[in-house]
Amino acid sequence: MITDLPFESVYRHGFARVAACTIPVAVADPATNADAVLSAARECDADGVAVAVFPELCLSGYAIDDLVMQDPLLDAVETALERLVAASADLLPVLLVGAPLRHGNRLFNCAVVVHRGRVLGVAPKSYLPTYREFYEHRWYARGDDQAGGEIRVAGETVPFGPDLLFAATDVPGLTVHAEVCEDVWVPIPPSSSAALAGATVLANLSGSPITIGRADDRSILSQSQSMRCLAAYVYAAAGQGESTNDVSWDGQTMIYEGGRLLATTERFPDGPRRSVADVDLDRLRQDRLRQGTFDDNRRTVDPHFRTVTFELAPPAADLGLRRALDRFPFVPDDPARLAQDCYEAFNIQVSGLVQRLQAIGSPKPVLGVSGGLDSTHALLVIARAMDRMGRPRSDILAYTLPGFATSAKTKGNAIALAEAVGATIEEIDIRPAASEMLSRMGHPFAAGEPVHDVTFENVQAGLRTDYLFRLANMKGGIVIGTGDLSEIALGWSTYGVGDQMSHYSVNPGVPKTLIQHVIRWVISAGELSDATVDVLQDVLDTEISPELVPAGQDGRMQSTEDRIGPYNLHDFSLYHVMRYGFRPSKIAFLAAHAWGDPDAGSWPAGYPEGERPSYDLDTVAKWLEVFLQRFFGFAQFKRSAIPNGPKVSPAGSLSPRGDWRAPSDGNARAWIAELHAAVPGAFDRA
Repeated sequence: MITDLPFESVYRHGFARVAACTIPVAVADPATNADAVLSAARECDADGVAVAVFPELCLSGYAIDDLVMQDPLLDAVETALERLVAASADLLPVLLVGAPLRHGNRLFNCAVVVHRGRVLGVAPKSYLPTYREFYEHRWYARGDDQAGGEIRVAGETVPFGPDLLFAATDVPGLTVHAEVCEDVWVPIPPSSSAALAGATVLANLSGSPITIGRADDRSILSQSQSMRCLAAYVYAAAGQGESTNDVSWDGQTMIYEGGRLLATTERFPDGPRRSVADVDLDRLRQDRLRQGTFDDNRRTVDPHFRTVTFELAPPAADLGLRRALDRFPFVPDDPARLAQDCYEAFNIQVSGLVQRLQAIGSPKPVLGVSGGLDSTHALLVIARAMDRMGRPRSDILAYTLPGFATSAKTKGNAIALAEAVGATIEEIDIRPAASEMLSRMGHPFAAGEPVHDVTFENVQAGLRTDYLFRLANMKGGIVIGTGDLSEIALGWSTYGVGDQMSHYSVNPGVPKTLIQHVIRWVISAGELSDATVDVLQDVLDTEISPELVPAGQDGRMQSTEDRIGPYNLHDFSLYHVMRYGFRPSKIAFLAAHAWGDPDAGSWPAGYPEGERPSYDLDTVAKWLEVFLQRFFGFAQFKRSAIPNGPKVSPAGSLSPRGDWRAPSDGNARAWIAELHAAVPGAFDRA
């Protein structure tokens, strides 16, 4: 993190802006091609780009055949390079430019790395295709044996070889490696070893003529290399202007990060094009830190690379954020991907429950239904499990347990839904038992005082779970827990004999923001009656509430989100803490960008159009502090004792037997201090 940059700068928060550029090429005309490179480089400079990648042999043209052996052409390439180097003195980006260069007795197909008026180094192409339409070995030498070398270029002697890394001294984690076209098509690309040696941005300067299906092949290679290497892969292919004697060109550009496509451009462009994206260097570092086998592979391969350093001097201006951000990181915006995730989430829950029930003698599932999201979803999971086991749904023993604040609406929905799915439903009013307990304790509520403190709430929550356990004893059942991942993260449950406990839980891997979409997915399957769908829709439309405190004088029921904050923001924070371990300041920066404008970006399919909130930075910081205090400073003792339940999200689970292990007596001081230091104004205004 670069703390001397303003909060608004992407470079402060572990990002580096990269570009994959394709330009119109003039065949065998290095001077004209240098003009095109410089024009694109200046645009990248204005855009705050740190690394700009150009196509293979773009200074000469890739498809010039034997012309590349002509001294006038090679002299012109060197002159163009000298001009390019001189003109780069005032430009921000590191430029990776393709050029044929003479060295020793041979000619090499090179990536020349230029920055701030000097050549940082030259990486020759290691693997030369000589199959089908390719004849590269006719002209060029393989560069795979040039490690440790030097070359004279643009009046300087600079490092030469495939063993070069280019590391920014003032942007932590920005380390660049260059390979050329065919290098990524071999079983063990040079970039694999480079990544193990520390490269985070892998650049491919490509010629690659186009045939049917080849664009998909390039995408698959770039995606898989970025995923396998836990890196960004920046790919720029030759396009307009290349000779079409016997092949054609499409100018494909793309940027992948850890298997995710960040940016691409249309193919067969008319004029220059570039893909631009902000690569998350923190994410790549965290992934490598967490996936220990990545570095174990380094120990086996033992890569040897030279590192050339440079100072980027990143801009302090607010450049925006050039990458798609999910408001709901647990919920994909793409409808097909969302449907697939819902299918997998639901079936993970169902199959886990089926296995547990069969393993312990197929007891009857016992469930408390409240008419809220979590118990509704749990009931749907249990019903499907009964179907899969060939058991009658009447084996589901559902109970509604109204207390002092239970509304007629939620109780009615609970009963209607249980009846609709064919469960056995009973009502047990806990108010007499709760009143007796409060009276025995000497609680003021028993004397008629309107005291609705945590004891008042937990007496009710505890009695509900106590009843369920004893009913399971009596009827040969197993208590199915309903608490979701978001509640577990925040510690929003009653510990012990309360809703924190069950015999087995089906929802602990599903966050609150995803559960509603899984319910919508169940509705969309078309297997439910109209009456059932109506009840489910009413549940989706009901404000989230524990219903433990009676309505106030205004008639408004107790609201969970009024007390602990919006689950939209808490799930956003949870994902980035659990999956990447990001700093609070970075999470605040991302959340402010993701949630600042309700009209920007995409929303998940089915999300109500009239209920699309926005949150400014002050609001984000306020609730992030609440999240940090609850997650790190309070809730772990509950997580350390949660029941079994299936992991669902690839972001992780919070089971102490799964993804998350933490001390119950920890604190949130370091996280909160970092947040306050980064956005002090938000707390001054609070």
